[in-house]
Formats: sequence, C-alpha cells, structure tokens
Amino acid sequence: MTTPEPRVWTETGWQGSDWRHGANADALSGAGRVILPLEAFLALDAQTLKQNVARIGVLLSPGEALDTILPFLPELPLVALAFPAFNDGRSYSKAELLRSRHGYRGEVRATGDVLIDQISHMLRVGFSTLEITNPRTLSLLERGKKPGLPLHYQPSARPAAAPGSYGWRRLSA
Repeated sequence: MTTPEPRVWTETGWQGSDWRHGANADALSGAGRVILPLEAFLALDAQTLKQNVARIGVLLSPGEALDTILPFLPELPLVALAFPAFNDGRSYSKAELLRSRHGYRGEVRATGDVLIDQISHMLRVGFSTLEITNPRTLSLLERGKKPGLPLHYQPSARPAAAPGSYGWRRLSA
C-alpha cells in the first residue's frame, strides 16, 4: 500500500502549502520553502543560514531536543514536529512548550502519522497546521468529519472554548 501525498489541514479546512521536505542543504538550491531535518539544519554554515532563514523550516523527531533550535526561533517561519507512530506523544509537549514557554508565533506543523482522534488535542497544544498522510484521516476530513471531543482532561496552550469544558475541573457556584 502506498502512502498518499501529504495534504495540509488547518482548523478552517484544507489549505495549499508551498513547503516541501528536503534531506540536506542541496534542497535549498531552488527558490522554494524547505523543511530540513534537525541534523541538516544544524549543519548549515552561517552564511547559508543567514541568506535562507526566511524559507527554512526545521523538522524535529520525537527524540530530538527542542533546546537546539531555541536560538533560531525568532527567525524560523516553521517548526515541524514528527509523529512517526500514533503512540509517541513527545511532539505534543514540544508544541505546547514552543507556544507557552518560548512564545513562538510561527507555524507549528504536525507531520507523520496524524490520526483523526488526535487532531483536537494537536490544535489545543499549539499546532497550527497538520500534514496528513493517513488514508483514514484524509478520508474522514474530506467527507467533512469534524475532529474533537466535547470535554478536555488537561489545560493547554490554548484556552478552553467554553467554561466547564474541562471534565475534571469544577466551577464554584
């Protein structure tokens, strides 16, 4: 079974994307915007980085430290966080830290195995775009299925939509 071409989804629906994934500095030879793996990004020389920073995004795998890109955050337009498997949630924490602790206002993109059941939580912790390749998720979103749960069990970088939507929190009368 082949993996479908990734499509980018946001809270408001499908959107086009001019970002493409590259493996190393050679991907910067064109004029487009490129998402580089962390190792390739850190290997860029200072001059290449300075000339191209506005069109470079960085992809962090779950085991890679967020601290390595903190000095670059003010200039980075996109940070992509990988979900290689549905049961690896370390990228949720990184998204929340980017938004709440580090004040990152650029695009935070989820990549990899993004499932329909994860989407509402991804949005709540700070993801702004989701790169969808999972066939079932693609199909459900294309049919107009709205992801989400009415109750939340934890606070996040994004406030609750309505008072009382946290299942564990009681409101004083």
